[in-house]
Amino acid sequence: RALPNRKVIAPFSCARVNRCATRATAKLIDGKFIAETIRKEIKEEVEVLKAKHNLTPGLAVVLVGQRKDSETYVRNKKKACQEVGFNSFGKDLPADITEQDLLKVVEDFNADPKVHGVLVQLPLPKHINEKKILDAISLEKDVDGFHPLNLGFLAMRGSNPLFVPCTPKGCIELLERYKVPIAGKRAVVIGRSNIVGTPAALLLQRRDATVTVIHSRTRDPARICAEADIVIAACGSAEMIRGDWIKPGAVVIDVGINAKTDTTSPRGYRLVGDVHFEEAAAKASLITPVPGGVGPMTIAMLLQNTLEGAKRAIKQ
Repeated sequence: RALPNRKVIAPFSCARVNRCATRATAKLIDGKFIAETIRKEIKEEVEVLKAKHNLTPGLAVVLVGQRKDSETYVRNKKKACQEVGFNSFGKDLPADITEQDLLKVVEDFNADPKVHGVLVQLPLPKHINEKKILDAISLEKDVDGFHPLNLGFLAMRGSNPLFVPCTPKGCIELLERYKVPIAGKRAVVIGRSNIVGTPAALLLQRRDATVTVIHSRTRDPARICAEADIVIAACGSAEMIRGDWIKPGAVVIDVGINAKTDTTSPRGYRLVGDVHFEEAAAKASLITPVPGGVGPMTIAMLLQNTLEGAKRAIKQ
């Protein structure tokens, strides 16, 4: 049976974000709640796949070296796979592995019919050409959505990529689950990376928004941003987007995650986004917190992409 595509709106709760100022007018976009809902939906679909087709989606994650942040990301992805009933495959490789040996690992996962998604955790050691490795991942298993053909199809009207990059896909999913109108609206994306900014702009454009991309060479970015109904901030600069950048009633999606010194915190720092939360929340209608906004959506979209890859494999 086909499972319904359940669209939900998360409840607003200031208690979950201790930085929610009393003067704030914006409701929080609860990415954690939405991500949990999506995982439940995926788990139900996996149970159907297993029962009807004896198929279990499989995700392979390749980790090179011993970066603590990368190890944490990979551990979380494997845990998420287990939670929704996926098979999880992994290779932990030494930092001094040769490019050729890493390519062989990728090729082996490409050829494995039990694997429906292949992900190489970035960044890679400097002696390895990241583009060469990412290009080697099979188009049909490119669940990160970084393959040139997937990005190219995303940019072409009338064409559809097999996979969309997870973080920008998560941004759009949040807008749609909160029933934010996109068609005909003015949208600003701050940042033009291949991973977030550029695909986010393309996704908004596909939904008939009028899109402006702000980058390091943009003149008067605050004035341009203040005209936007939807703002996606992905510039990697802590609290760069201030309150005067935000149009009253705008919807703000903050992709950034930055460590800011905070002597009152036991860790000596706290996590902030690319948007100054308190100032923006005083003017926006909806806003994502950091953490707890876009972050949880990235892994949820990775799982969703892998599920799509498994379902596509049935039809082949």
